[in-house]
Amino acid sequence: MQILQLTSGYTKGQLTPQTVVEHALEDAVKLQTLNAFIRLTPEQARQQAKEATDRYAKQQAKSNLDGVTIAIKDNFCTANVPTTCASRMLENFVPPYDATVYARLRQVGAVLLGKTNMDQFGMGAGTVDSIYGPTKNIWSADLSQDNWRIAGGSSGGSASAVAAGLCFAAIGSDTGGSTRNPASYCGVVGFKPTYGLCSRHGLIPLVNSMDVPGILTRSVSDCVEVLNAVAGPDAGPDSTTIRKTYKKLTLPEVDQINLRTLRIGIPKEYHCEGLSAEVLETWTKIADLLETAGAKVHQVSLPNTAASIFVYSILNQCEVASNMARYDGIEYGHRANDERSTEQLYAQSRAEGFNNVVKTRILTGNFLLLRKNYDDYFEKALRVRRLIAEDFIKVFETSTETDRVDILLTPTTLTDAPLYKDFSSLTNRDQCAVQDFCTQPANMAGVPAVSIPVRLSKAGLPLSLQLMSNNLNEQLLLTVAHWIEAQVGFDCLQ
Repeated sequence: MQILQLTSGYTKGQLTPQTVVEHALEDAVKLQTLNAFIRLTPEQARQQAKEATDRYAKQQAKSNLDGVTIAIKDNFCTANVPTTCASRMLENFVPPYDATVYARLRQVGAVLLGKTNMDQFGMGAGTVDSIYGPTKNIWSADLSQDNWRIAGGSSGGSASAVAAGLCFAAIGSDTGGSTRNPASYCGVVGFKPTYGLCSRHGLIPLVNSMDVPGILTRSVSDCVEVLNAVAGPDAGPDSTTIRKTYKKLTLPEVDQINLRTLRIGIPKEYHCEGLSAEVLETWTKIADLLETAGAKVHQVSLPNTAASIFVYSILNQCEVASNMARYDGIEYGHRANDERSTEQLYAQSRAEGFNNVVKTRILTGNFLLLRKNYDDYFEKALRVRRLIAEDFIKVFETSTETDRVDILLTPTTLTDAPLYKDFSSLTNRDQCAVQDFCTQPANMAGVPAVSIPVRLSKAGLPLSLQLMSNNLNEQLLLTVAHWIEAQVGFDCLQ
C-alpha cells in the first residue's frame, strides 16, 4: 500500500490512523530482532494518531501525510525524545528542539513511530557500529548468529524499517551514500536531494559540506509526497539552504511519460573492479529498456571518479575532526568521572564516548589539518573535489548538444547485500571504500540522486540502480525513476 492509498482509506473511513499506528507498534515489537529502531515513541505516536483520526472524522486532514507513520534516523534532533547518534557520547542527550525536516513532517500530520539505528555518528556503510548493536536486513534468509545480511549504512535502521513495512517513510542522512546504500540493499527507494534543497538544521553534522537529509520509501510517488513536505528554504537556522522558493513536484501518469527527448549517460568509470555480474546485467537491461522506449543512451566519461573515494576520505576526516571537537564532556554529552584536571576530563570523556572508528577519523583528520600537511592533503583534496564537480557540470551542461545528457544511470552498490560475517571482517575504511564507490561522487558535486530497486539476485536479494541528474532537476529525475519503477514492477515485501 502506498501513502495516497492509505490516506484515501482514512478519508473514506475504511481505516483510521489509530488502528494503523497500533498495528505498526505491534509489528515493530515482533520484529525487534531486526534492531531497526533504537527507540520507539509509542506515547507520542498514539497521541499524534488520535489527533489525526479526529481531523479525518471532521474532514479536516492537514495533508496527504496526515496520519502516515514515519521513522527518523537518530542523528536528527527531536524535542523531548533522546537523540543519540548511536553513540555513548550522546546516549542521554535530549534535544530541546526539532530538526526542521521533522518539524515540517509533524506540521503536516505525520506520526513519529520512533528513532532508527545507525552507524555511530553516521560513520559507516553497514549499520554495524552502533552501541545498540547492528541492524539486520529483512531480506536475510537466516537472521540467526552471523548468517544474516547487513542493511547497509549508515541509515540502515531507516531502510530496514521501511523495507519491513513498519512505517511508510523514513528520514535518513546522506553524506556519501548513507541513504542510497541501505535503500539498495533493503529493496526500497532511497533519495538524496540537491544539496541545500532540504534544511540541515537539527541534523547533527558529520561532513557539513556534503550532509543532506535523505528520504526512504517503498515507492517513488511516496518519496515525492515526503519531499514536498520537507523541502524549501530555511534561511534563519540553516544558511546552506537554497533561498529559491520550492515548487512542489507532481509525477505524471506512467503512460503520459515520453522518453523520446531524454538523454541517458552511462559513465564508463562506474564499470569498476568488484562490480558483480548480476549488477552489471541489471544495469545493461535497464539501459536497453530505456533505449527501447525512445531515450538516447550513450557512454560518457567522469574521469575523476577514480580519485573520488580518496578525496572523500580526506575531506570526511578533516570535517569530522572539526565537528567532533564540540564533544568535550562539559556543555553536554557524556562526562567522565575523572576530574583530576580539565585536560584529563576532556580526554577521558572522549575516550569513553567515542568508538574506535570515530577516534581514528578524529586523529587522522587532525593530522591532515596540521600546518605542514594542510596544502598537501586538505587543499589538494578540495581542488580535486572541484574537478569531480566539474565532471558532472560538463556532462549535464557544457558538453556539445550531442554529448550532453539529462540523466546518469549507474549501479548503486557493487553487489547485493553482503553477509554480516563477511562485511565485519573488513576495516571500516575498506567497508566504505567498496560500498560507497558509486554513491559518494554525487555528494561531492551536490547533485540529486535516487536509488530504485529493480530485481532480485540469484540469492533472493534486491539489486538496485542509481539515477543522477543536474542540480535542482528533481522533477525529471524522479519522473524517470517513476517510469522505470513501473516497468520493472519490483515487489517490495508486503
